Amino acid sequence: MNTPAHLLIGAAAFGRPAQSKVILAAFAGALLPDLSLYLMAGTALFVLGISPQRVFNELYFSDSWQTVFAIDNSFIVWGLLLGLAVWRRSQWAIALTGAAILHLCLDMPLHHDDGRPHFWPISWWVFESPLSYWDRDHGAGWVAPIEAALCVMAVVVLWMRKFALWVWLIALPLLVMELWVVRQWLFFFTDS
Repeated sequence: MNTPAHLLIGAAAFGRPAQSKVILAAFAGALLPDLSLYLMAGTALFVLGISPQRVFNELYFSDSWQTVFAIDNSFIVWGLLLGLAVWRRSQWAIALTGAAILHLCLDMPLHHDDGRPHFWPISWWVFESPLSYWDRDHGAGWVAPIEAALCVMAVVVLWMRKFALWVWLIALPLLVMELWVVRQWLFFFTDS
């Protein structure tokens, strides 16, 4: 699933209008499982000048990058942190960890050959889904519009909860980014 979709869905699922700290934590939690990819790929591409082909065809699948992804995409790690948040009765920590776990739940069934070892440190097993959120050969042609529809529904949920203006200054650009990415994948990244 695209990162903007994770942020919108995580915010709708775990955000609370009267608590700025909680909605911010929901946005952050939804981002955290993808943050390492952005930091490592951004550094490789824009600081080190490594080609996109090498970054996404070699480095992405390297043991070192996969180890980082295993940690920040682990149901075990996030589950333990959620347990701690619930034990402490911390609403912002529950929103952060809950949104991160929701991120993993949405990612796992939508990564065909680029999934992560979601059960680290217990297992390095990677679920190879028959579906992909981006690969048209594995259903992205119909998965992407469903993802976009979920994002529109998430924005409607946020609107119905009457969030503050600053939430809209985050949510609306995220929705535009999501719809733009889906448009690109559906109309420009085709085999024809």
